[in-house]
Amino acid sequence: MMIKFLYPGLIIATLLAVSSCEGRQEPTQEQVPLKKPNILVIVADDMGYSDIGAFGGEIITPTLDQLASDGLRLSNFHVLPTCSPSRSVLLSG
Repeated sequence: MMIKFLYPGLIIATLLAVSSCEGRQEPTQEQVPLKKPNILVIVADDMGYSDIGAFGGEIITPTLDQLASDGLRLSNFHVLPTCSPSRSVLLSG
């Protein structure tokens, strides 16, 4: 009696397994993953918003100015009077 139900079950399982297999396809333009961006976070002690040249400061910083002109400058940020909370957020996420 058990064998009577075993064979149809095996046939159905085999058909399902074979029908779910797909051939290997080449990725299309939509499937190609995008290139990950490079992110650079610069942490400096006792540095104000306008201390570097890219933000209108008096200090000459040609390398930081070049990085700022080639990349994305974030200017809407808020910090606390002490540095401990800002540092803990940067380190812990």
